[in-house]
Amino acid sequence: MTETDQRSPTISPRPLAADLRSVGNRDCPSHTDSLGAALADVIGGPVGRHALIGRARLLTPVRVMFLIALVFLALGWSTKAACLQTTGTGTADQRVANWENQRAYYELCYSDTVPLYGAELLSQGKFPYKSSWIETDSSGAPQLRYDGKPAVRYMEYPVLTGVYQYVAMAVAKTYTAVSKLVALPVIAEVVVFFDVAAFGLALAWLATVWATAGLAGRRIWDAALVAASPLVIFQIFTNFDALATAFAMGGLLAWARRKPVLAGVLIGLGAAAKLYPLLFLGPMLVLGIRTGRLGALARTAGVALATWLAVNLPVLLLFPRGWSEFFRLNTRRGDDMDSLYNVVKSFTGWRGFDPKLGFWEPPTTLNTVVAVSFVICCAAITCVAFTAPQRPRVAQLVFLAVAAFLLTNKVWSPQFSLWLVPLAVLAVPHRRVLLAWMTIDAVVWVPRMYFLYGNPNRSLPEQFFTATVLLRDIAVVVLCALVVRQIYRPDEDLVRWGGRVDDPVGGPFDRAPDAPPDWLPATLRPGGFRRPALRRSETGAQPTSVAR
Repeated sequence: MTETDQRSPTISPRPLAADLRSVGNRDCPSHTDSLGAALADVIGGPVGRHALIGRARLLTPVRVMFLIALVFLALGWSTKAACLQTTGTGTADQRVANWENQRAYYELCYSDTVPLYGAELLSQGKFPYKSSWIETDSSGAPQLRYDGKPAVRYMEYPVLTGVYQYVAMAVAKTYTAVSKLVALPVIAEVVVFFDVAAFGLALAWLATVWATAGLAGRRIWDAALVAASPLVIFQIFTNFDALATAFAMGGLLAWARRKPVLAGVLIGLGAAAKLYPLLFLGPMLVLGIRTGRLGALARTAGVALATWLAVNLPVLLLFPRGWSEFFRLNTRRGDDMDSLYNVVKSFTGWRGFDPKLGFWEPPTTLNTVVAVSFVICCAAITCVAFTAPQRPRVAQLVFLAVAAFLLTNKVWSPQFSLWLVPLAVLAVPHRRVLLAWMTIDAVVWVPRMYFLYGNPNRSLPEQFFTATVLLRDIAVVVLCALVVRQIYRPDEDLVRWGGRVDDPVGGPFDRAPDAPPDWLPATLRPGGFRRPALRRSETGAQPTSVAR
């Protein structure tokens, strides 16, 4: 071998890989955000100038957020643990969770999951929507409706949520049956039901975190606020809303990746768990009109409707009375204690829109006010979407729509705030503002529980609770105002990155030019928009477009 051969470089038989050394456009909170910088100091300081962003194989941003989410989910389970202590003797189905002396309130561990297991006949192994019961008063006597008929009740949840509870019940009863045959810990069946349901809800929230991270684009670390939201600690296992958030955010992710059929399937499943994902279609319709791109939206909406029908139709046909209970219950409910209407009643002594109603009599005036208020808000959001100088981002309009629904609605159960968490993270790129709102919203749980606590020496007056509700509503209104401001001043929107990014959630709308239809009045056209005029070319042939 000659000296030249010894010095010749080795040539790889395969093509060289592309040198993707660093994802240079990724937002680094330790450099761009004071909160991120403060947190970075705890783990060694900000990212260095020569760091290779996006090259980590093990601790990727999504995996780090999963770890953070697991910590907060564990905290969420621990806040309910005091209500999961088994008491009684005998087999698992003869034991109960220890809720004596109103423990659920002073321990702040209340969860709808536990009382629903017995109240909605799941403890008897009955299928939701098929079985019914008659409401009773505090003495156990059957109650009559305002029209003198028995107060017959069915499962009050949308079909997918009801079936989820049924599956969790089946697993719990299977454990009970096995524990009678082999040496297993004897745990109250309702506690096993809670744990099984909580496991699925935890997976659903991890899916929500994953989808939000995928939608955040270069600001992927914004999704860490979904994983580490204070609301998760108190509300993730209070009810079953995490199922809907997983499907809803998965639907938005599919839309962003230009998969309209999959987006429709996931939004339809989300609507079968909670109706709120259907609100996404309204803002999408407005943006579709503004861009002239309605084809993909039509497919998404059609598939969403078909999916919702596929889930609901069997129950509707077999058990129509039970299926419609969700809609009947929402019609006859009064203003909930967390609603803005109850806040006004609390501080003014006002008796409400329908002060003299019989048992289960629908509050017609309140229902009308709620509907009209929401329609007015939707009209205002539509006006903002059409008149903004630059097309708003999907996340901005969807957040405004869901926030308007909650603010005007007569019911804002504490766990409903989970709907807003991923949407707010995508719509409002300001971490300290988001954390402030989430903290206020989470704190509402404490005076709520102590207001419901019946001990006069340890409970709180109603105004302590309603004052925190008012603060929460103000915080959400501030978020909405910030979103509207950035819609009209897109140069202030950090997501747009100085115009280099359009809409990470936009999907078919991303980078789409404005093309409002001819029938849209001038007052609803984008600021500064002028439709190109037509004039004949100098040769006198065909008209040509001239942009002004």
